[in-house]
Amino acid sequence: MKKVIVFGLVVLSFALIVYSQTTSQQNKDLEKAIYSIVENDENDVIKIAAITDFNWDKAFLFEPYTPQQHMEEKLGVKYKDRSNISMRDDIYLLVFLHEEKVVQYAEMNRQRNSFSIGNKEYLTPDNDTVYIDRH
Repeated sequence: MKKVIVFGLVVLSFALIVYSQTTSQQNKDLEKAIYSIVENDENDVIKIAAITDFNWDKAFLFEPYTPQQHMEEKLGVKYKDRSNISMRDDIYLLVFLHEEKVVQYAEMNRQRNSFSIGNKEYLTPDNDTVYIDRH
């Protein structure tokens, strides 16, 4: 009986490790900060490093309707998209990596706007500008 319990705990621990590497935490506070910046029509950029309070090395901006496979190719890691952006046109998705692991994400409400990061492949804490294209 003890062997079965120990085996079960090992399997459960392994499952939790795998799960934690493929999921991330939605950052609602960051979403509110972004919303507030975009809401002010005088702002034309968002400086992401100024409104984040966690460690990140890279951040990728995904447009509406981005397929799961494309996201994983860009990120370079397995990622379970909980926002379902592949079926949505009301948000952009900002996904943060730290040490090659997805750590957090934020849904960026379009608020009748589009967002871009220019010609960059991804953002870094030193190169963190998201441009707001007002319609």
